[in-house]
Amino acid sequence: MSAFRILLADDHPIFRFGLCSMLRSHEGWEVCGEAADGRDAVEKCKQLKPDLFILDICLSELNGLEVARQILKHNPDQVILVLTAVDSEQVIRECLELGVRGFVFKSDASEDLVAAVEALQRQKSIFSSRVSDLIMDSYKRHKDGAAADSVTGLSPREREVVQLVCEGKASKEIAAILNVSLATAETHRSNILRKLRLHSIAELVLYAVRNEIVHVHFPPVLHFPNPEVERKRSLALSRSCVLSGGAVLPKEGNGRANVVAKGLD
Repeated sequence: MSAFRILLADDHPIFRFGLCSMLRSHEGWEVCGEAADGRDAVEKCKQLKPDLFILDICLSELNGLEVARQILKHNPDQVILVLTAVDSEQVIRECLELGVRGFVFKSDASEDLVAAVEALQRQKSIFSSRVSDLIMDSYKRHKDGAAADSVTGLSPREREVVQLVCEGKASKEIAAILNVSLATAETHRSNILRKLRLHSIAELVLYAVRNEIVHVHFPPVLHFPNPEVERKRSLALSRSCVLSGGAVLPKEGNGRANVVAKGLD
């Protein structure tokens, strides 16, 4: 029996390494390739023709939604499992409309991911419970008469240009990536701003974030110790200690280090 061939597309090397290790440990599964950006993902999927394509939404140069759109247009039978941290109802809805067969969040348990891959291997569709919750919430909002989110009127190529512009690519770089002339790339930029009635790149970036053409992930806030606060805390600790036999002993239960200072006799 031939191996079940899997292609991964994710922009985080450490995450890809861990995911590859997990998938390869499963009997009968083979990771046939990896991609770190959207355009590489499209090319490798067309070239390798995997049994399953595991795809993140947040990819540089071409986001996962546009990758899925291009892949399924080229090969409607390609099985795609979206594995992402993006929990947007709009993104999920567009993935379903494109024909994505599975959707799992990175916050889900590893057992959920394995179960999803096994289901897709059996030609079944599978979606995280969180996906169902988001879809139901959307249905209830629309049923209650809430206005649906405006759908961008941009073409797929214009959405590609928007993402590249928002990633800081100059017109010359965009032309090279899209394999078009510099004049065509600049025309795309001008037409997009005119169509959206925007007047600056800053406004375009805001539009792209709001319409989930690009996704912004904020890093966790790291709290570093304040030297002055630490000094006062150490001083307060020393005052709370009791002197015993010439040694400074921390009071029991104060939660500090259990080191005893000696050599004072």
